[in-house]
Amino acid sequence: MQRVSIARALVTKPQVVLADEPTANLDSKTSYKILEIMVDINKRHNTTFIFSTHDPIVAEYAKSNIDLFDGVIKSEDLKNCD
Repeated sequence: MQRVSIARALVTKPQVVLADEPTANLDSKTSYKILEIMVDINKRHNTTFIFSTHDPIVAEYAKSNIDLFDGVIKSEDLKNCD
């Protein structure tokens, strides 16, 4: 069901995708595939993905990270943002 939701969100080729825990209910193999697809879509269609996640693997795929703790920004990595 989650894979279908991701596909439905991407089929219209949006400029921005907001994803809350996009790989939370997926096995690791499928998670990696989904993240690789999102990287490819970002490169080919210039789609921006904004993730809310606790998964360090998802964070590794991001060009930049903003860490929140109790609603307060604790660290920012915006050096790679264009």
